[in-house]
Amino acid sequence: MILEAVMLQVKEGMESKYEEAFREASKIISSMNGYISHELQRCMEVKGKYLLLVQWETLEDHTVGFRNSNEYQEWKKQLHHFYDPFPIVEHFSRVML
Repeated sequence: MILEAVMLQVKEGMESKYEEAFREASKIISSMNGYISHELQRCMEVKGKYLLLVQWETLEDHTVGFRNSNEYQEWKKQLHHFYDPFPIVEHFSRVML
């Protein structure tokens, strides 16, 4: 299992619309092969800052399967216009419980 971690900065004043769009887009990611779970956390100190955590069975399930899919194009369409700057996606593997 791998963990995708993404720090997101949503454009000022668009937070509510983003959260609504994310709820809808969650249907897309959760239908993908290799998907395990995801969560979106809102930062308490910085307005518009979010942390997205997605668990995948393998790195390729995200980087190849999801990113090369038609579903990813729809995910981008629904969410990417909210971000400024565009986020950096990182992947992690568990070391300890």
